[in-house]
Amino acid sequence: MEKGVIFAGFGGQGILLAGKILARAGMELGYEVTWLPSYGPEMRGGTANCTVVVADAPIGSPVVDNPDALVALNAPSLDKFEPRVAEGGLIVYNRSLVKRSVKRGDVRSIPVPANDIAMELGNPRVLNMVALGALIRALGVVPLEAVEAAMREELGTKVKKELLDLNAEALRRGFSEAEKHL
Repeated sequence: MEKGVIFAGFGGQGILLAGKILARAGMELGYEVTWLPSYGPEMRGGTANCTVVVADAPIGSPVVDNPDALVALNAPSLDKFEPRVAEGGLIVYNRSLVKRSVKRGDVRSIPVPANDIAMELGNPRVLNMVALGALIRALGVVPLEAVEAAMREELGTKVKKELLDLNAEALRRGFSEAEKHL
């Protein structure tokens, strides 16, 4: 098994963190992983993406030309990366900001109102965890519990317990949202 995922959006949406958490969850489960970030010099408001590969055998390259999955948190990211997703792949996109549907008929798509759910939870910054929760439900590579544990480990000393719990709830809400589309 080898799955390549691209996370893409604006700087400040937590794209790199979402990818890092997926990679950490895979690593903690004993998988081979890579995490390759890419962002413009603008940081917040600029473009950001990262590529994560999770595999049960050594990974030849962290570069993924045709990812198995894409998480697009804004319209420019969907426009840029949709054509690259492998046939039969998965696209999770932020329906709050992306007003069009996925154009391709040869991939599964899951529209998730990530910004709206994050606002319902009381903090717009957890939209990345909503999207990550949807991805892990639809992709099925790592369990929700492993991702939540990785998130708590990654953020543990950087944020208060209340924010850790809020991020965990955002993961669960995204996970549940994806179930509606499977």
